[in-house]
Amino acid sequence: MDFRLWGINNQNFIMRDEQTGSWWQQVSGEAIQGPLKGRRLAGVVHDEVSFGIWKAEHPGGRVLKANPRQKDRYESADWEHRMKKVRTVTPVSKGDPFPPRTVVIGVSVNGRAKAYPFPRMREESPVLDTLGGVPLVLVVGDDQKSIRVFERTLDGRRLEFLAKAGAQPLRLLDAETGSEWDFRGRAISGPLAGGQLTKVKALKEYWFDWKIYQPATAVYDRGEAFR
Repeated sequence: MDFRLWGINNQNFIMRDEQTGSWWQQVSGEAIQGPLKGRRLAGVVHDEVSFGIWKAEHPGGRVLKANPRQKDRYESADWEHRMKKVRTVTPVSKGDPFPPRTVVIGVSVNGRAKAYPFPRMREESPVLDTLGGVPLVLVVGDDQKSIRVFERTLDGRRLEFLAKAGAQPLRLLDAETGSEWDFRGRAISGPLAGGQLTKVKALKEYWFDWKIYQPATAVYDRGEAFR
């Protein structure tokens, strides 16, 4: 299918497919109007990382070049800062755990969803949790902007991770074997060298938007992570 920008709904991208004219919501991948209403696109694991991290991991990677003929139509570099001042239309519920524009890491596993507040992830990384019966580890990159989520099991063995003190770039150690792991989720030394953790889909999103599409979402609380 072929898609193009069709509008904005509560600051969230709406796209229209050329084949049927159906409208699709960016954050959920669901068709919200048209012949395919109710159908949903399959999500894929993706990275939302800074260019510095991406380039270091993919030195031969290709980069999409700006189109000089469309230069005047591109948003300015301060677009995200300006958008933070725009009023959200989602009601603030009594007892909401966060202000509307708190950045959260939204994770959904086996029908269970949870929001992890990004400011806390920066302070506590790596964060160990279990969601939908799956043991997880959330890791913030050296740039303090990028984050990845992995299943913290290897060959059926559950692993507990901690940050290696003073390591640059970031390195993790697993408590079970002392193996050393990088931000890609790869074991680079120790008994588990060569092992690769499985990535988990994660969405870096504003709280006001995440709770619309995951109304039953739980919220990360360190004290409950191991219950």
